[in-house]
Amino acid sequence: VSWELHLLLLLGLGLRSQEALPPPCERFTPHLQMKSCRVSASWPWRTTTASPEDSFRSLSRGTSSLWDRSWSPGSQRTGKTALSSCRRSQMPNCVPGQSNCTRSGKGWGRRDSYWVMEGLLLSEMASTVKGMLQNFLDLVETYGHIPNGGRVYYLQRSQPPLLTLMMDLYVTHTKDVSFLQENIGTVASELDFWTVNRTITVNSGGRSYNLNRYYVPYGGPRPESYSKDADLANTVPEGDREALWTELKAGAESGWDFSSRWLVGGPNPDSLSSIRTSKMVPVDLNAFLCQAEGLMSNFYSRLGNDTEATKYRNLRSQRLAAMEALLWDEQKGAWFDYDLEKGKKNLEFYPSNLTPLWTGCFSDPSVIDKALKYLEDNQILTYQYGIPTSLRNTGQQWDLPNAWAPLQDLVIRGLAKSDSPRTREVAFQLAQNWIRTNFKVYSQTSAMYEKYDISNGGHPGGGGEYEVQEGFGWTNGLALVLLDHYGDQLTSGTQLASLGPHCLVAALLISLLLQ
Repeated sequence: VSWELHLLLLLGLGLRSQEALPPPCERFTPHLQMKSCRVSASWPWRTTTASPEDSFRSLSRGTSSLWDRSWSPGSQRTGKTALSSCRRSQMPNCVPGQSNCTRSGKGWGRRDSYWVMEGLLLSEMASTVKGMLQNFLDLVETYGHIPNGGRVYYLQRSQPPLLTLMMDLYVTHTKDVSFLQENIGTVASELDFWTVNRTITVNSGGRSYNLNRYYVPYGGPRPESYSKDADLANTVPEGDREALWTELKAGAESGWDFSSRWLVGGPNPDSLSSIRTSKMVPVDLNAFLCQAEGLMSNFYSRLGNDTEATKYRNLRSQRLAAMEALLWDEQKGAWFDYDLEKGKKNLEFYPSNLTPLWTGCFSDPSVIDKALKYLEDNQILTYQYGIPTSLRNTGQQWDLPNAWAPLQDLVIRGLAKSDSPRTREVAFQLAQNWIRTNFKVYSQTSAMYEKYDISNGGHPGGGGEYEVQEGFGWTNGLALVLLDHYGDQLTSGTQLASLGPHCLVAALLISLLLQ
């Protein structure tokens, strides 16, 4: 078969995908060039206890100068090919992954970047955080939202909405209210994207509720995984292929790409062909938006705009009521994703079920202690190396046996809000488990990782569509947060004390952002 025929066949696939849905790419190419941050240093520190008042804080200050020397502000451009429409920024920027991620063009990760910013602020790098925020705001001004990555075909997908929280993090740390004043309209525009494009109305008990979902109604396979998506589509009837491809894109937008959490349709619940992301109302997405609406109300009150403050306060109240009506389960003591097709909650365990604790989107403080019982009932506290992403092993990366830093944080800082000493002690123990896993793997590999396999003693994670990434921004950022909060209590574990000159702080301050 000639190459011309191969080309025609590929074009035919693309044309069929465009009949019912818009194509996966527009006719222009965004340009993205960013240099990430790198740190290559080690500190011989042999004690097994990290104190936030002494060793941690002094080393954190010391690494700030190292990072200042090792990052370079890249010439970032986001826009159409016409130079007159390009957006230019000389702001310093940090990328969560390693150099291969940056070279691939996926030069940002908003959800990742929140935990990166936490670590940078603890390391006294507020100007870098401001630069990252400015770059995100520039994207919202250009495209109306923050795309899923730095390639043209990511423009149709966003990411979990944490921009408002990042703004709050920066302003709380720096008191830079003028920056908030200058950009409050852009932050509001990003939330408008979710209202206009990702809202779903659910009828229950004679009432209608508006919540949000991940939804990317564009045709064809994902360009970055074209052959994989095309092969997967061959396993389903031809009439179902477009729906499959849109669900894969929605799964990528969620950040949980991929997980049993979305595999709720089809005869094989472990197959990616059963993905139904857009048919679920996710707990974490709505908890993030609930938090963002509350923060926007606070922002506008601080800026003296009572009308907008009231608007967002009401939006938060409406969402909170909807979450309690549709997602909360009093008997089980947790929130659950709502299945739109089945008209009921998905009662499987995921750490995301407790996201409202982390975001503060609950009205009854007793739910925190109920959540602890939920963890006990699901035997989650028996896992010694981290909280599992699910209790199903499908081979996908957002499932057992992997554990991810942000999911640890959702549970740890959620439980830590309790007035109960026992619940707070469990939060500390979960933090201790995670830090020890980070330290153990670092001691063996001299690297931090985006995810960890918490079976058989803890290892770098696996599964999914790519090799596990070293680095890693959100892992390092959360580790610094936990050291800052629990540093006078955390230990590396006596069995690890003889592993040589590697030290806990070295493991946690290695390069928030990599080559």
